[in-house]
Amino acid sequence: MNTLAKTKERPKVGLLEKIKPFAELLAAGLSGVLIAAGWLLDKNHFNETSIIAYLLAFIIGGFAKAKEGILATYETKDLNVEMLMVFAAVGSAIIGYWTEGAILIFIFAVSGALETYTMNKSHKEISSLMELQPEEALLINNGIEKRVPVSELQVGDQILVKPGERVPSDGVILKGQSNIDEATITGESIPVTKGEKDEVFAGTVNMTGSITVTITKESTETLFHKIIELVQSAQSEKSPSQLFIEQFEGRYVKTVLIVVILMMFLPHFLLGWSWQESFYRSMILLVVASPCALVASIMPATLSAISRGARHGILFKGGVHLENLSHLEAIAFDKTGTLTKGKPEVTEVIVKDGLNKDDLLWKAASIENYSTHPLAQSIVKYTKNLVKEELLHPDRLEDVSGWGVKAELDGVQWKIGKADFVGKEVAEAFANGISKDLAGLGNTLVYVEINGELSAIIALKDVVRDETKLAIDQLKKEGIFTVMLTGDSEKTAQVIAAESHVDEFFAECLPEEKVDQVRNLKTRFKTVAMVGDGINDAPALATANIGIAMGEGTDVALETADVVLMKNDLPRIAEAIQLSKRMNRVIKQNVVFSILVIMVLISSNFFQILDLPFGVIGHEGSTILVILNSLRLLK
Repeated sequence: MNTLAKTKERPKVGLLEKIKPFAELLAAGLSGVLIAAGWLLDKNHFNETSIIAYLLAFIIGGFAKAKEGILATYETKDLNVEMLMVFAAVGSAIIGYWTEGAILIFIFAVSGALETYTMNKSHKEISSLMELQPEEALLINNGIEKRVPVSELQVGDQILVKPGERVPSDGVILKGQSNIDEATITGESIPVTKGEKDEVFAGTVNMTGSITVTITKESTETLFHKIIELVQSAQSEKSPSQLFIEQFEGRYVKTVLIVVILMMFLPHFLLGWSWQESFYRSMILLVVASPCALVASIMPATLSAISRGARHGILFKGGVHLENLSHLEAIAFDKTGTLTKGKPEVTEVIVKDGLNKDDLLWKAASIENYSTHPLAQSIVKYTKNLVKEELLHPDRLEDVSGWGVKAELDGVQWKIGKADFVGKEVAEAFANGISKDLAGLGNTLVYVEINGELSAIIALKDVVRDETKLAIDQLKKEGIFTVMLTGDSEKTAQVIAAESHVDEFFAECLPEEKVDQVRNLKTRFKTVAMVGDGINDAPALATANIGIAMGEGTDVALETADVVLMKNDLPRIAEAIQLSKRMNRVIKQNVVFSILVIMVLISSNFFQILDLPFGVIGHEGSTILVILNSLRLLK
């Protein structure tokens, strides 16, 4: 799909294009007007003229559905409900029931227009997203600014995004700071503050300051573009229930036609009905036995649910995955980046008596600032938020690989690193042996030595997300068994599992061992999901019945799992499960209701208490009610 790439040639929307989505509804409305005219003419004894009005109502109201039915029959070599409606309307006209036949066409056209409206409504979010893609970008080349089409941007180009403008393509901020509205990507309405080296995504809005962005992806490879492709493909993929109904439809239509033909003759010979009554009752049967409502029970509901999910940052790669979520019995979580934030944070700083904590951290961070180690960067980030002063420049720095760093700062010798780097026995005895307690809580410890004397312990931990406990508790309320899979040690895993409220955990798991654990879960539970970041957990995501990727702007996640949470918001999983259950409830309501209506109408017709007009209203009215019930999922 190259829709987004062709931004330069986006055509202007003419009048015909604007009214096209409403064409079926307009045709149905005109058909209704012609029926009213025909009825008035008939009442005033203009019989021939009234028939002309009814014929026009047949043609205008029934053209779209008749064309759809004939083409589908030709392509699949199988009959469908549209053909049944055509046969019923023509049959009604043959026996002189022009009004009833025209009303049948009219209501069938209205239900068809309503179904089209449902599909258009489900695609509305995608259409509106596509309109959010900027057509031009402000390219900076050798200090000169130039407006160019987005499709001409290359990886490595630098662009200027001013306040109020949308980001044209995915990139990294080279210069500047601003608040970015990422609602189109994550569904989160609160703007995110971003500065140098932070990622920005196409379609998001720069709210405050000007930013210079280095392009990292071409317009056809952006996360924004992939979201649109993903939702479009999900809307075109059919769920198992929909596939079953479509397979059932062809056989059912043939059965109805056979029964209708038998009813034209058998009641005359067996029950003594007149030929006219037999034919009339067979035409009513043709109308009321048609599975229009049954066929419309699933697709509108599925499309509505997929659209609602997309609007809230939950992307499904097809109706099958949305449907399966309601059957979920167990769910496995990767730890790092899923249950936890994925980045270590300073949890405790223990300083030797007599030393100033802020001063020590400020100087330690000045040294760690020259290291790329994740623990070092976490210490720097923590200190910058605590001490609002510029960091110093060490006089000398030596990185001791695997152990820590040595440095000289204002003539003072520093060592920052592991316990063995500063002396294990001294480290364990520091502050009455507090290191053992901190390690028992799942912390990683960094020791600070000044002029050969151990002066501080900095404890860091990959902390559990604020929303993790809430999410796990919500899943437990849904009756789902929760498991944590991690490569961390048994002690660390035990601490995180307790904080996360999961039912079970498995520690020291390599990627292939995570796959084995998911397979074991599948032997214990019928339907199992795996939640991960979509990269290291890809094999486990593929092994589970449903793979759920924590997106957070990673296009890799889009390509890996069956369900993608565009923001790392774990409670969205419970929301997705509830949406799946709600969709399946609506589908069951639709199916049961449509079958009951068909049975009641068929029985009433057999006992000769149902006339054709009421049969038409009952049958087509049930179809409209089923579609309206499905539309509730959009809210």
